[in-house]
Amino acid sequence: MKLGILGGYGGRKLSLPMDAVRHAESLGYESVWTAEAYGADAVTTATWMLAQTETIKVGTAIMQMPARTPAMAAMTAMSLAELSGGRFICGLGASGPQVVEGWHGVPYGKPVTRLKEYVRIMKQIFARQAPSTFDGSLYQLPYAGEGATGLGKPLKSILHCEEDIPIYAASITPAGVAAAAEVADGFFPVWMDPGQFHVFKEPIQRGFAKAGDKDMTQFDVAPFVTVVMGDDVEQCMMPIRGSMALYIGGMGARGKNFYNDYAKRLGFEAAAVKIQDLYLAGRKDEAMAEVPAELIDACHLVGPADRIKDRLQRWREAAGRGEVSSMLLGCQQPEALAVVAEAML
Repeated sequence: MKLGILGGYGGRKLSLPMDAVRHAESLGYESVWTAEAYGADAVTTATWMLAQTETIKVGTAIMQMPARTPAMAAMTAMSLAELSGGRFICGLGASGPQVVEGWHGVPYGKPVTRLKEYVRIMKQIFARQAPSTFDGSLYQLPYAGEGATGLGKPLKSILHCEEDIPIYAASITPAGVAAAAEVADGFFPVWMDPGQFHVFKEPIQRGFAKAGDKDMTQFDVAPFVTVVMGDDVEQCMMPIRGSMALYIGGMGARGKNFYNDYAKRLGFEAAAVKIQDLYLAGRKDEAMAEVPAELIDACHLVGPADRIKDRLQRWREAAGRGEVSSMLLGCQQPEALAVVAEAML
């Protein structure tokens, strides 16, 4: 099992958990991940972390695809991979229509199509086998649509990047997971119950079938797992309740909330409906209270050290079945990072 930690995307003031990152590096963690919403960006923070570490890999979870062209993302990835000696991992995501259209001012469009075209263009640029050309529904190289001068020409990257750059995708919808399995090297479930791989199995296999010769040994399932260590299990669950209530209840619109749909697929349909109703009515505390303890416990690690070690057995079993190969921990408690490392590395 590969272990990573989530560095977050900051708030009003940008502060990165470098002490936790260096501690994770000393414990043998493989990776740390930055993020972006509509404040600090993921690339600058990833660069900062790479410059201040020696062995740990740094990934973006995620770079918002609509915010940058595929070629720009490829240039960024190649630059960071070369400068860091191959320690950069490129994580991509579609974000959501509120951010894409409200913040970046571009159409949300077709996220699954975008992912497929985006990754194919990036990998073509990495390979440098020929000048890059692409004729897709969202991206064309050279561009020949409205407003084009007709002067565009296929180009090959000046930079010869010899480092391997894995590309991960953030998705939980069946179509998105299938697309990730088809074109990417791994994907991030926002949460995962290691005992319910069935929610991903069919779309992953569908993506592999489209890719051709591909299987789980070539695809990293890397879920986000929050770890809160303490004597009081319920108290440890409280911050997770807030986060899950926000995602299940408040992300997207009532009829289009991918996280709400995902909670339903995990077997918590009644709770998902109630959480969303309460959250959208402004009753956020009540929505938090409705997040089932069973859902939190299935997807995260909470409580005393011995309890966390015991609950990690479920993840070891899933890894043994080849269903999950990484855990990306939302945790900055040094002692908790050590407990997980001792049990899993």
